[in-house]
Amino acid sequence: MNDNKTFKSEQDIHTDFTDKMTYGDYLGLEQLLSSQKPLSNHHDEMLFIIIHQVSELWMKLIIHEIQGAISAIQKGDLQASFKMLARVSKTQTQIIHAWDVLATLTPSEYMEFRDDLGNASGFQSYQYRMVEFVLGYKTPFILKIYEKRPELHAKLQEAYNKPGLYDAAIEALAKAGFDIDEAVLERDMSQTYRGNESVQEAWKAVYKDVQTHWELYELAEKLVDIEDAFQQWRFRHMKTVERIIGHKKGTGGSSGVGYLKKVLDHTFFPELWAIRTEL
Repeated sequence: MNDNKTFKSEQDIHTDFTDKMTYGDYLGLEQLLSSQKPLSNHHDEMLFIIIHQVSELWMKLIIHEIQGAISAIQKGDLQASFKMLARVSKTQTQIIHAWDVLATLTPSEYMEFRDDLGNASGFQSYQYRMVEFVLGYKTPFILKIYEKRPELHAKLQEAYNKPGLYDAAIEALAKAGFDIDEAVLERDMSQTYRGNESVQEAWKAVYKDVQTHWELYELAEKLVDIEDAFQQWRFRHMKTVERIIGHKKGTGGSSGVGYLKKVLDHTFFPELWAIRTEL
């Protein structure tokens, strides 16, 4: 008898949401699940929309975690930053595997609705540019794209002028007593970092005496994890585009595969890769 009462009570709890916030309310599911608005009647356009929307949500989390990690590193709390940076790496695996799902779209299927996309292009993703900015890759022409969107331009401009993740890491090296060139520490943060011998020597010293510099060593490896995953994402992006549209221009007039191959050569944290040859 008591068991029946308990069951009934739990049943009431899970079915009566009058004046209570529900799962859907908390997550805004009504708005989220009604945000897929295909422009064609082709079955596969839904896949195309959802893959890109999900990737944008993951990028939002990546930006959130990297910004948190930068703040923690600047405060000297490297341990707190490790959790955030590890979460970034795990999140990156999700957007890497998203390309595998999109790759199920064949060239013939994509051509059925490609013209409906107009000038819309992934190159216009402001969150992707935000990820680049917080990682330290600053390209001024990107800001011009968003001049007609003041709210987005302001967000990008702020990130553009702030220190990126690697800038915070280099500052941590200096605070730990390594001799970092003043020109690096006082440089214009709106410029893409290009590499410096003093920074390379500092990281080399960290890797040669891991026990003494354990936190900096762990920070370095977290950065390498992120860049490694970012390059995997870039590669999967390039190969998926090549698989679906070959070497045709992308929507919005982008150069497509040619551009994607070119950016594979860029590194965010150059010294961390260079020292591997020297150790």
